[in-house]
Amino acid sequence: MAVTLEAATGPDMSAFLRRSDDGRAALDLLVTGARCAGCISKIEREMARLPGVESVRLNLSTGRLALGLKDGNVDPGRIITALDRLGYPATPYDPGAALVQRDREGRRLILAMAVAGFGAMNAMMFSVPIWAGLFDQELGPATRSMMMWMSAAVGAPCAIFAGMPFFQSAWRSLRVGKANMDVPISVGVILTLGISFSETVLNGRDAYFDAAVSLLFLLLIGRWLDHVLRARARSAAGDLLALQAPSACVLDSDGRERSVPLAEVRPGDRLRIRPGDRIPVDGVLEAGEALLDNSLLTGETAPEAVKAGQPCRAGALNTAGLLVLRAQARSEDSALAAIARLVEAGAQSRSRYVRLADRAATLYVPIVHAAALATFAGGWALGLEPREALLRAVALLIITCPCALGLAVPAVQIVASARLFRKGVLVKSGAALERLAEIDHVVFDKTGVLTEGRPELVGADPAVVTLAAPLARASSHPLSRALARAAGDGPLAADVVETAGQGVAGLIDGRPARLGRAAFVGAPTLRGGETELWFGFEAGTPVRLQFSDTVRADAARTIAALRARGVTVEILSGDLTASVEATARVVGVEAWRAGLTPQEKSEAIDRLTADGRKVLMVGDGLNDAAALARAHAAIAPGTALEASQNAADLVLSGPGLLPIVDALDVARSARRRALENFGFAALYNMLAAPAAMLGFVNPFVAALAMSGSSLVVTLNALRVRRPK
Repeated sequence: MAVTLEAATGPDMSAFLRRSDDGRAALDLLVTGARCAGCISKIEREMARLPGVESVRLNLSTGRLALGLKDGNVDPGRIITALDRLGYPATPYDPGAALVQRDREGRRLILAMAVAGFGAMNAMMFSVPIWAGLFDQELGPATRSMMMWMSAAVGAPCAIFAGMPFFQSAWRSLRVGKANMDVPISVGVILTLGISFSETVLNGRDAYFDAAVSLLFLLLIGRWLDHVLRARARSAAGDLLALQAPSACVLDSDGRERSVPLAEVRPGDRLRIRPGDRIPVDGVLEAGEALLDNSLLTGETAPEAVKAGQPCRAGALNTAGLLVLRAQARSEDSALAAIARLVEAGAQSRSRYVRLADRAATLYVPIVHAAALATFAGGWALGLEPREALLRAVALLIITCPCALGLAVPAVQIVASARLFRKGVLVKSGAALERLAEIDHVVFDKTGVLTEGRPELVGADPAVVTLAAPLARASSHPLSRALARAAGDGPLAADVVETAGQGVAGLIDGRPARLGRAAFVGAPTLRGGETELWFGFEAGTPVRLQFSDTVRADAARTIAALRARGVTVEILSGDLTASVEATARVVGVEAWRAGLTPQEKSEAIDRLTADGRKVLMVGDGLNDAAALARAHAAIAPGTALEASQNAADLVLSGPGLLPIVDALDVARSARRRALENFGFAALYNMLAAPAAMLGFVNPFVAALAMSGSSLVVTLNALRVRRPK
């Protein structure tokens, strides 16, 4: 079913369009009801056909549908109406509304599950005496009729209420000429209730209200488990953009300051940047000397000294100096915004991953529909009464109900997630475990991943450390802080003056001294390749202090363990070449690249993917966020930037890297258990379906068999490998 913009009308929502200077426009919508890669393909395909729509991108984890429009005259209300006709209600996108929507869905599933559980227990209480007749304990007609009506009074309303998530999903699918896994579930439940009411009114023997509501209870357990894992996956793009200040300090022609929203900053504007502020937009330093912390953007630990005329990128932290910046781009065109777009694109691409359950559903739905129809039509044609033929078809739908199929993956993933959680690994989505089980190549960032992420003083003379410490304690430079940590508590230097990007000068016991770069201190040479400070008294000989970022104690063991499992490893870092080379040598990695920008890291991941590799990215900084989103699977340490943690699939809560190996082992074990569950479900259906078609089981026995199959797959899920 195709939708057309001309056929759709809706309210005027033009205020939600974001118009650009070239006449084009963009629109973000919050779409509900999309659950799988098939939904993504259907929405993007149909929306792309609408006149005026240039580009379409749906992020499954957030429900955000980003549309690029040829001009600003396209009515968003008509697009929303077209989406509604397609079966996916939409509203203008709001991050808060998206969170509310996810919370609402979770509460709805919990309530439906609670009602189904209540209905199953109480309907069973009235149904057991009825089914006791199977064991020669027949009830009297009046008592039997009363029990059936009591079971109907409890079971039917509970089944109708608890079945709404499935009924609504099935209806949306059928409206557009499709059939998802909820269609046979809904048909089976509705037919079961219909036959049960008919038998109750006619004083028959077959009422299955307990079977219908018990079926829904088990299915809702699987649906809720899946929702719990999906809810952990958040969008990182919004968190990246949150690093930008909401406003900027703009200088007018008279030098007066005024605060304006960040979106109103235009190229050419002069901005005041105070110490401790982040650079709001890309620009060129016009006045002042800056010491910028670019670690979030580049991964390099050493601050960058910037002078007038040099570029500054949005997201960098001004650690020292009062600056005047000339804006060169709008906030949406900054390097930080570009990274956010890369992350969003990566998340959308990852959403296209077809999960095991979705693949199984593509086979299950048409086969079950065809078998149920053949059972009814064939039985009737062979001389069975329509009632008996329908009863066999209903029994087939119940006994082959995808309860075991629905629990096969969520049960395994919940067990695997719980066991990894106890080992310090937070799993944010079920699909992440499936992707992790497939990886064959691991990419590590260096700083903060393979290393501790903070410089430490190495090989220094304790006497020199004691002499230099008073100046170090008075400085905010990261290397000075490392020197101060090594020296411990003590006195401060007097008359301290810190020069941004150069060093700090002051009096130590009345003697002029300096700590900083070689040229600032008066050292004759500057040795490259290592992070360093120089210290010296006036007219004295400067002394060189070396710093290094300590490699994690288990980094080499982790990489060796990954190789033992058939996984190749490389390092992609934004840090200096010498530093990356030294770290690679220590941990035993031959393939490495240094000095990479966030875009270059992302492109490297894309090239590996194009070569057929399943890449696991392990990173912690803003410069890693795009690569984390583009990789087949992603892991971030617990010390990582929040945006990087949100872009990752798994987060390490502890300081070590060995849990990565545990996560890989558990993911592979979980995949084996899930495939075993699918195999069992297929074998069960191959045996149970013929029994139902031949009339050997009624809906009650079918419900018992279905419950037993669900118990089997749940017990098999407990066999997921325990991490060592």
